[in-house]
Amino acid sequence: MTFEAVPDRSLGSSGLRVSSIGLGCMGMSHGYGRADESESIRTIHRAIELGVRFFDTANVYGDGHNEELVGRALRGRREEVVLATKFGLQHDPVRGQTIDARPEEVQAHCDASLRRLGTDHIDLYYQHRVDCDVPIEESVGAMAGLVEAGKVRFLGLCEASAASLERASSVHPIAALQSEWSVWTRDLELEVLGVARRLGIGIVPFCPLGRGYLAGTVAEDTVFGSTDIRHNKPRFEASNLARNSGFVVAIRKMAEERGCTSAQLCLAWLLSQGDDVVPIPGTKHRGYLEENVASCDIRLSVEERELVSAIIPLGAVNGGRYANAEYTYGDSPMPV
Repeated sequence: MTFEAVPDRSLGSSGLRVSSIGLGCMGMSHGYGRADESESIRTIHRAIELGVRFFDTANVYGDGHNEELVGRALRGRREEVVLATKFGLQHDPVRGQTIDARPEEVQAHCDASLRRLGTDHIDLYYQHRVDCDVPIEESVGAMAGLVEAGKVRFLGLCEASAASLERASSVHPIAALQSEWSVWTRDLELEVLGVARRLGIGIVPFCPLGRGYLAGTVAEDTVFGSTDIRHNKPRFEASNLARNSGFVVAIRKMAEERGCTSAQLCLAWLLSQGDDVVPIPGTKHRGYLEENVASCDIRLSVEERELVSAIIPLGAVNGGRYANAEYTYGDSPMPV
């Protein structure tokens, strides 16, 4: 497999330039069963070799382990990459995963991440979820203080609503919105995408391959272990996997006709949505990384992009993203 240099893109109007595809590192510590730490580090190093220089982690992934892992992998190469991490989600031994974005806690969260990452600054610092108990102006105001102190270069939000983007941007420029966006999760297109673009905010889709589903790595009879976050996701229940299977078949057929894999077609679809879109597919294996990076070489025409969109029309997927039926897109305490 040969690779062209991964081109850069700018996240909106912020001036922050990153590789046009990034690497989500969560699965190296959390969410998808056990990982081989040595292979994870080799995957990060291989990503840099291929021209990927945008790495995404968070303080909650593995309760800090992921930041430590990424920090070790980037030791001596920190200035070659754009490093993003997040705060706000945390594990409570009694209540489970909670959100805390109180302004008085923001600096402590940042300092802890800096220690784990082994760096003196974070390039892109996200509020992991909007805290419904704290006005977002207060949280972002505290984050802006980190920029003034030189600890953070750019600010971002995750899964924020259009209204929250407006309010946050009135306090400090927001460089990026990280939200789930893929061929089978297209809520972002209803309202938030347009507002983000009007505000000059870049788009960083997480789970761009539908947690592996769009890549064809999930069968109808797949059983997920208790350490795999898909085990309680409605879309991954057996009945919904069966009802959604036609989508995967259609994507695979079009990919074969295009001479690429299903994963590459779906990533190319996202990359074709605009130069402000930078997906961060997650993987802990070099083979999948190389497959994902090769999607940057695929150029979809407008007609091809529309054909992919038509395979899974907005709202056609069976099963919700999360188990909580009341979870709404945008500001909500429902965690990843």
